[in-house]
Amino acid sequence: MPPRRPSKSLRRGGLSTLRRSGAVSDLLFLYDCETQEVGQLRTIAERLGLSVQAASHTFRSLARRGLVELRDGRYRPTVRGVDWLHSALGGVRDDLAERLDRLHIVRTTSAVAAAAIAAGQRVALDIRDGVLTATPGATEGSRGRASRAAGAGELVEVGELEGIVPLPHGRLQVIALPSDRIADRELPAEVRATLDTSRAGLLAAFGLGAYHVLARAAPTRPFVRFGVAAALAEATELGVDGTVVVTDRDLPRLFEQFDRPETPSLEFLPLRRAVGHRSLRRPPARRERRE
Repeated sequence: MPPRRPSKSLRRGGLSTLRRSGAVSDLLFLYDCETQEVGQLRTIAERLGLSVQAASHTFRSLARRGLVELRDGRYRPTVRGVDWLHSALGGVRDDLAERLDRLHIVRTTSAVAAAAIAAGQRVALDIRDGVLTATPGATEGSRGRASRAAGAGELVEVGELEGIVPLPHGRLQVIALPSDRIADRELPAEVRATLDTSRAGLLAAFGLGAYHVLARAAPTRPFVRFGVAAALAEATELGVDGTVVVTDRDLPRLFEQFDRPETPSLEFLPLRRAVGHRSLRRPPARRERRE
């Protein structure tokens, strides 16, 4: 039986794949064999904090996969084993670096004062309509101390930060337009009626067809046309609801552009018939009864 190829999940998956039973032992065993002179399993078992039986099991598992061998009285990785070791550790390194980049240590921040705040006063921090807001008085939750006085609605610098600001989650509402109805003169009125039932928040149009219809459906309402996926993702992450108008043909392309692991919670809004709308279709012709 040919040796089993190394697991692609560990070579590409980063830290999450280390949860697999034995994954860490496999990496450390192979690393020791590459960087140390290992002539006895007891030696490597002691370094890794394993029993000799566990080290023997790890060796046999790696050997079956063609990653390590006993050569000239030494445990050594094969060429495939060295390649696998570099790929696996490289994946872990890249994943770790990406995760560290997302951990921002914030020592001071700016917030909008919900009411008058005195210099040095303790404040509570929370997200309101997508805006970090400081409220005088705080005993628990996310809090800090105002660096200077500020009136209601003014920006205030907050230091001595403690706790984590809870992030509310907005909902993404989707109005999917039938691609074959883009030129339909009745479609903008239906979109306008549908928008009347949607939550207030960020409005966006993805694609030229959707822009063409939305500009006629809501001519006085501002909406996002560029960077739609990024704008909707950021808004919903800060608790702001979003509504996007998109053709059914462009819908897959829109979701492909979300750079987060998951898209926001979705709600598809069905098109609504406009108030006072009358169908232009002619009624069927009446049949005359023949005697």
